[in-house]
Amino acid sequence: MKFVMFSAAHWFAISVIVIAAILLFTMKNRINPHQKWERFVAVTLLIMDLGYHVWLISSNRWRLMDSLPLELCSLSLLAAIVLLWTGNRKLYPFVFFAGIGGALQAVLTPVLDLSYPHFRYFHFFYTHGGIILTALYFTWVKGYRPTFKGVLQTMLTLNLLLPVIFLVNLLVEGNYMFLRMKPVNGSLLDYLGPYPWYLLSLEAVAFLMFSILWLLFRNYKSK
Repeated sequence: MKFVMFSAAHWFAISVIVIAAILLFTMKNRINPHQKWERFVAVTLLIMDLGYHVWLISSNRWRLMDSLPLELCSLSLLAAIVLLWTGNRKLYPFVFFAGIGGALQAVLTPVLDLSYPHFRYFHFFYTHGGIILTALYFTWVKGYRPTFKGVLQTMLTLNLLLPVIFLVNLLVEGNYMFLRMKPVNGSLLDYLGPYPWYLLSLEAVAFLMFSILWLLFRNYKSK
């Protein structure tokens, strides 16, 4: 079944993620953070993503031009998995800022062709929701706190990655991170001007979004 933006299946996925976030916040003082469960979630995210690549290969959909883990959310997912497994604080800013910023945009305007009950539907929303909930878990339950330095570090990391990904795009004729064109089914980029100017606009939007996240969460104190 073809995925339709803001259909019942889309709203259901959004609702599940929102409800999970609300439950995480309301139960934050009752949750006993334990590495065993954090690693369990990390494994489920990894298995789900590996399953996605197995499906791509088995259905002859895997291609260098669009199947490498070079999208912002793919990179954020890998960082979230390692963060869950290790608790490494150096990964937290990227997962929090780039992860929430990218996954939130992806959940609201998915680049997705298959809907419920296809595996791809569950993979897309489980992994993107997992990124968001991982960032919130480490903030609300573990007590990690976003900083403005983290905003700058995340912007620097992204700008160091962009030339590399742009080169990969040229080599494989891809469009990772939408560095060559906008997504065809509509997204936030439609409001940021034509190519290549929307890339500059996106830098400003990313910085603004990261700064808003920092302002919203900087004074939060964990249990």
